[in-house]
Amino acid sequence: MDLSPGAVDPLIRRVTVERFSRTLDIAALLGAGTVVFHSGYERWKYDHRPEVWLEGSLRTWEPLAALAESKGLGIAIENIFEDEPSNLKMLAEAVGAGNFGLCFDTGHFNIFSRTTLEEWLEVVGPYLTELHLHDNDGTRDSHLAPGEGTFDFDALFRILEGLDRKDLVVTVETHSLDGVERSITFLTGSADHGRPSG
Repeated sequence: MDLSPGAVDPLIRRVTVERFSRTLDIAALLGAGTVVFHSGYERWKYDHRPEVWLEGSLRTWEPLAALAESKGLGIAIENIFEDEPSNLKMLAEAVGAGNFGLCFDTGHFNIFSRTTLEEWLEVVGPYLTELHLHDNDGTRDSHLAPGEGTFDFDALFRILEGLDRKDLVVTVETHSLDGVERSITFLTGSADHGRPSG
């Protein structure tokens, strides 16, 4: 919550890198494949100047991508408060590492995006490595099971099929066992909608 990978203050970035490095150490010990981090970008905080955020972010992510690679890990940067995806694309392109990609979070998109789903995924599609699936009513980050809010999952799966992205890590992000079970039922219940099977 307090970390800021794109911080202007180098001391804040240093603490962020220390915490993220430790996270990568633990992920490697656990045998994880990919670690998801938040972008830290908020357009109001950076006065609508993503290039300021990008400069600090590169000082954070370039060495962390190298560290992750040495541990056999991937990094995926998740959308949080972004209302459009251009800063995420800028970051993925600028880092340019094979183990560095993006995570698309359906719940965060549903709350904050001012861009259509099609436009968002067209921008981030080439860099997409992970999906976080949960739902809400567009007003708060409720982490409901898919299909229990207003996010259009049928459109998501249709667009992903068109992007030919079948190698994505998919994480269900509900906060209860019952929510996970309802999520799995929803996601496996309709092969004709292009949803994952099994």
